[in-house]
Amino acid sequence: MESLVKQCLAELSKVVVGKPQQLRLALCCLISRGHLLIEDLPGMGKTTLAQGLARVMGLSYSRIQFTSDLLPADILGVSVYDREGARFDFHPGPVFSQLVLADEINRATPKSQSALLEAMEERQVTIEGETRPLPEPFFVIATQNPQSQAGTFPLPESQLDRFLMRLQLGYPDADAERRILMGEGGRVRMEQINPCLDLALLVQLQQQASAVRPSAALIDYLQRLVAHTRSSDHFAWGLSPRASQALLQCARTWAAMDGRSHLVPEDLQAVLPAVVEHRLREHSDHRGYSGQALGQRLLAEVDVVR
Repeated sequence: MESLVKQCLAELSKVVVGKPQQLRLALCCLISRGHLLIEDLPGMGKTTLAQGLARVMGLSYSRIQFTSDLLPADILGVSVYDREGARFDFHPGPVFSQLVLADEINRATPKSQSALLEAMEERQVTIEGETRPLPEPFFVIATQNPQSQAGTFPLPESQLDRFLMRLQLGYPDADAERRILMGEGGRVRMEQINPCLDLALLVQLQQQASAVRPSAALIDYLQRLVAHTRSSDHFAWGLSPRASQALLQCARTWAAMDGRSHLVPEDLQAVLPAVVEHRLREHSDHRGYSGQALGQRLLAEVDVVR
């Protein structure tokens, strides 16, 4: 698994330069069977990373450009009357793909955003009273602009919680930006990405990650982290059982990506900010934004050993 992961990261680095940690976290999220939210300013490479992941995964792919006039039917599909057959035929929407890129998801209205809720959680959609299963596997990679940007609709907590991880790319350092200016990276090199995975390999990686077993001491550490968010006055609310399960699954995958069959505290610490920061909020934050440094604060306030 370790060599295959390195190959995938090398392919992704052809288009996203100077962000090895973010690339590794993104791959960890998808191997962990989760959905990924990439949030940052326009022009930072959000869509490029999402498209690169789609090519590396080698799965069927569709893109939905979210706009203020997007309708749920544009995502899920619609039934069209066939006059010759005297029946309604269902035309599936772009959500019926193994990997769906929801580009600028917070530029659509809440009604359209909610069309993805059932799909992301249940891997199915209900249209006109009929439940239709989605392909397996099913991943959503969504990009969004900061809520301070004009023309955005904030995602509600219920939908944010459907994303296993939230990543931010940030500005490149001087060396990475120079490489970009010299023609390295970017969407112009997208065609150079070679698919590294197929469905069988992906299932194998997921099984290897799930086979990693945590020790009792590591479970104790995880429970102390979660309990601190529920008892500390600093947080508006604590992490849910779903969040604690997400932390453990991502830590397992992180360990498997390193070729290990056991967990260490560093695995939890590596994935925790991306897994929990969009699920937490400070008491003093009246704007409704989830804090960017809450994950690091949590790690600093809870000791590894009791």
